[in-house]
Amino acid sequence: MQARDIMISPVYKVKEYDTVRAVIEKFIDHRISGLPVINDRNEIKGYVSDGDIMRYIGKHDDMIISSLTFTAVVKGDEEAYDERVRKLMKVNVMEIAKKKPVTVPWDEEVENIAAILGRKQIKKVPVERNGVLVGIISRGDIIRHSFK
Repeated sequence: MQARDIMISPVYKVKEYDTVRAVIEKFIDHRISGLPVINDRNEIKGYVSDGDIMRYIGKHDDMIISSLTFTAVVKGDEEAYDERVRKLMKVNVMEIAKKKPVTVPWDEEVENIAAILGRKQIKKVPVERNGVLVGIISRGDIIRHSFK
């Protein structure tokens, strides 16, 4: 069995020039937790997940960086949580998306995809053919097709 046999298509996605507001709206409307980011030619340019959003809005503690020659303090959050959330809505999606997401070719064997999802500890992987997004596969898709 290959990726094309179990992939979900069409794919919910966002464009590389969209804001995080568009991402969050799709997360809520479609009850999903991750989206490929594409350009106008449907080429995969990134991947944004709920984890990327959590890292942005979550509390950032002060960090102390110390070496033999200097010590520095990097300040954590100076803005309130509500302000970080409000600010994030206007941010371009590519500022928080992973720029080089894991992808698989449409003719990849499902057992290899299962290994990739497990090894990389990711929930979904975009499927591409000739550099263009054609589908997406989640852990659940593999489990459903493997054990039906």
